[in-house]
Amino acid sequence: MPYLIDFDATNRILRSRLIGRVTDDDLRDMYRFGQENVARLNPLSGITDFSEVTEVAFSPQTMRDLARTEPIMPDPRRTVIFVAPTPDLFGMARMFELEGADARPNLRVVHTAEEAYQLLNVQDPQFSPF
Repeated sequence: MPYLIDFDATNRILRSRLIGRVTDDDLRDMYRFGQENVARLNPLSGITDFSEVTEVAFSPQTMRDLARTEPIMPDPRRTVIFVAPTPDLFGMARMFELEGADARPNLRVVHTAEEAYQLLNVQDPQFSPF
């Protein structure tokens, strides 16, 4: 499985980390898993971290399609952050942000996890497997 999902219960942050080679199916599976399971955690914010992606094997169209679907965190007041360290991933994440802006007005794209934690005012998150 090229993704891991964990949760910081203290700060109520849901984090998805994509790892290695990531395909269209991997993104769809991760997104579907999030939609089916996030309600029971009731996170205040979410991070999707692309830092460990070694091969982008997913298409811009998949990112657009996912951006047009129901958000994983349906409350638009909740902050969602994409960590995208490389230019190609940053571009894909920005495309998702722009395409889904109406449903996700608090989605931000940053280059590092540290930037994400700063945006969330979190010093030392403690994530546990979900």
